[in-house]
Amino acid sequence: MTKKSLPICLADVEAASKRLEPVVVRTPLVSSIELDSRLQANIFFKPENLQHIGAFKFRGAYNRLVQLSDCERKNGVVAFSSGNHAQGIAYAARLLEMEATIVMPSDAPEVKKKGTAALGATIRLYDRETESREEIALDIASKTGAVLVPAFDDLDVMAGQGTCGLEVMTDAGMGGWHPDLVLSPCGGGGLLSGLATAVKGLSPQTQVYGVEPELYNDHFLSKNAGRRVRIEPSKKTRCDSLMATIPGELTWLINRELVDNFLLVSERDVARAVSFAARYLKLVVEPGGAVALAALLAEKISVKDKKVVVILSGGNIDPSELSGYLKGYPDP
Repeated sequence: MTKKSLPICLADVEAASKRLEPVVVRTPLVSSIELDSRLQANIFFKPENLQHIGAFKFRGAYNRLVQLSDCERKNGVVAFSSGNHAQGIAYAARLLEMEATIVMPSDAPEVKKKGTAALGATIRLYDRETESREEIALDIASKTGAVLVPAFDDLDVMAGQGTCGLEVMTDAGMGGWHPDLVLSPCGGGGLLSGLATAVKGLSPQTQVYGVEPELYNDHFLSKNAGRRVRIEPSKKTRCDSLMATIPGELTWLINRELVDNFLLVSERDVARAVSFAARYLKLVVEPGGAVALAALLAEKISVKDKKVVVILSGGNIDPSELSGYLKGYPDP
């Protein structure tokens, strides 16, 4: 497949940006004197933890739902998610006066379950070990006529997530510079595919890296194998938002072409990054949202003398968990 025939293009992201403009939070680019000094580089953060519902997921959810027909809206939507996509769908549905049902794992963080319920969505809990969220969601859709909205493997969702990258490039350009490198968390690949589409569409020379937890390294393995690789993880990760076990079919078509490489971080690296974000950036970032920062702190890639953008993709973390990271890593 050539780059010209990829599932989405820059124009799709730009169209999504126009739909989102009236409702989205345009998160800023912020810097850190501490990190610049440590790495001898210019590091800029895109804090999507400050986005509606505390994560970038609102972007893709709204871009998908706002394009539904009046008939489709009457039947509502259904989605499955561990939390951030759930809240993104719930809030987008509320704005558009639609019903939303979310299939969530019973062990999802309480802050995410409570946030989804507070936004008016109906929650159907399931057991990760014994039930299939896909089957449950499909059953709900077939019985109610609700539109099933995937968390990442959907063209409109991917284009919506890409508006994060479009803002990065626009704001950098207004400042008279362009990134040498953009680092993004990677779960199913929805954010990364949209981001890469926008970044490479405006600055082909900018490198784009995806970052995964070591225990969920399906994109890393897929990149090395040249095909989608499914993993069978034996352990859970702190990064509940990055627990995809195989790259999405659509997202992989883009990420295999546009993403330069993938980096892996340990659970310890992630915990340290969450503590660093709170102590030095004054930002609450959840483990999955902090993996790109974790890669820099652990020096998984050399960035000396470069301009680097780091996506902080979400900030939905239980207070007790955050407290544990701060105590465990008092000097990150």
